[in-house]
Amino acid sequence: MDSAQDYIVNSLELHLFFARIMKEHAFFLKVGFLPPNADLANEGERFIRRFEALLSRAIALSDRVVRGCVLNSGEVFTEFTDCAELQTQRFTGTFLNRRLTAREMRLSGRSCNEDLCVSNALVRQVRQLNRDGLALVERLINYKERILKGARSCELFTVNYPLLIEHILREARLYRAYLMQAEGMDGCGCQELRDQELFWNRIMMEHALFIRGLLDPTEEELIKTSDHFAADYRRLLETSAAAGDRTMRGGNALVLTQEFRDFKCAGVKGIEACQIKSLILPLLADHVLREANHYLRLLES
Repeated sequence: MDSAQDYIVNSLELHLFFARIMKEHAFFLKVGFLPPNADLANEGERFIRRFEALLSRAIALSDRVVRGCVLNSGEVFTEFTDCAELQTQRFTGTFLNRRLTAREMRLSGRSCNEDLCVSNALVRQVRQLNRDGLALVERLINYKERILKGARSCELFTVNYPLLIEHILREARLYRAYLMQAEGMDGCGCQELRDQELFWNRIMMEHALFIRGLLDPTEEELIKTSDHFAADYRRLLETSAAAGDRTMRGGNALVLTQEFRDFKCAGVKGIEACQIKSLILPLLADHVLREANHYLRLLES
């Protein structure tokens, strides 16, 4: 891929994954507030709509531009996404633009060795998309930081764990770092860009902890399995840190994440079918599955 093609493809694939993740973060934050924090809930609603608009623009530019391996990876959408959005919208009363999912499912991808005709107009559109995305994620980071500060100081109550807010804050900072890198901006040397495996192993470990904490206490086997996954990822993190390894090695992480992805997949099925007792919204279950699929693609590539 030449530099212009690489810039276009990488930028659009980045937005297809992260813009949806960010809008869902805003959604989870919004629905986690009680009436005394209606102002923060309303702010979350505005972020949902702004990231939906950003994602819509990315989708409009992506047909036959992004790679088929990304569209087929399960990181942009899964077979469960539309149902998860429909059920979650019904449970929470918050509108979710399911047309975006339908549009993504209709996208056609390129093969990795297929050349892309890059026009100056397309470069300009993608550059503006990156700049607008960067400005928007900066504001989202500020929003998350304010919520985390309020939760830690007991100035506000949210049903979201403080660790979950830290977790989604790190993901937003990673999105920002990728956008800054794409635009050649100074100060984009985010640690997570250099240590991707450490970053995603930590994300997976925390997913296991969140799943455990949101399951009904009677789901003893699922809680036990979640504990095992959290412990396995913790060991991977400790081993990697001790070795000082800063490369995407795959190996144990690949096998473990394949197993965890399968566990999450079964979890989405069970939650959508009302066969698992939990406080996990269907969209949250699908959300963490997509992140596992994203990490698997990184490991496999």
